[in-house]
Amino acid sequence: MVGSSHEALHWVFQKDPALLTRALQSVLHVPFPEPREFAVLNADLTEIEPVERRVDTLMRVETDGGAYLLVVEAQGKRDEDKRGSWAYYLSYLYAKYRCEPVLVVITQSSGTARWAAQPIRLGLPGWHSLTVRPLVIGPDNVPVIADTRVAERDVPLAVLSAMTHGRGPKAGAILEPLASALRTIDAESAAVFGQFVESCLADFQAKEIWRELMAEMHYFFRHPVAEKVREEGREAGRVQDRVEMTLRILEWRGIPVSDGVRERVRACSDLEQLEVWAQRAVHAADAEEIFGG
Repeated sequence: MVGSSHEALHWVFQKDPALLTRALQSVLHVPFPEPREFAVLNADLTEIEPVERRVDTLMRVETDGGAYLLVVEAQGKRDEDKRGSWAYYLSYLYAKYRCEPVLVVITQSSGTARWAAQPIRLGLPGWHSLTVRPLVIGPDNVPVIADTRVAERDVPLAVLSAMTHGRGPKAGAILEPLASALRTIDAESAAVFGQFVESCLADFQAKEIWRELMAEMHYFFRHPVAEKVREEGREAGRVQDRVEMTLRILEWRGIPVSDGVRERVRACSDLEQLEVWAQRAVHAADAEEIFGG
């Protein structure tokens, strides 16, 4: 006995399975191929015996535009089973949390990156019921950070650079600049980052070089001048941030910035003065006004 319209609307296709394909063809004009055989399956998707399903890292991120779930998967090689599991992860997470899930795949292999970036399309050719498009991070799009100053400006990105390029020929060029950059952050974070990088290095010689650099860094952190050097590095970073912020504010507001203004701002090393200039840049009608009378 049909108890509701909800039941009737889908039970009718159990009564005449071919009706569903005819409806797709003639009502929705979807070119569904002609069926040869039908089998009505159990609609209960509950798994009686629990199956362990885990993503590598799952983070909820709150933004002004709403909340997102970042699903991070580390992928070493092609795995066609991911076509099903990635789609399952995203659907399950959306149903559970009602947040938009975003799949991010990270790999050290260019070939794996190209494979992972291919959309996973489930359904009919030309009419997909579900499309999964991973965002892929790999050696082809992560920059090689081989400059110490660049590494110091964004240490975690430099770490990611070393990790993603750790199995390629460019790994060695990253190590010394990164080791220097790690000296500008706290010892605990530096040690953790150092372990991450070591685990991603495939070349034996590169791994030995990295271990020597880490040994030197551990000595550096125990040395009495270490904190003074790190503080000087942090201060230099704050100055650079304020320089860039001041110029960006003017540019965002569409105010022309002459070479003279740009050079004077970049030449300033006084953090308090730069703070004043950055505040003035919010309201200045002319770039020269940030310097006051």
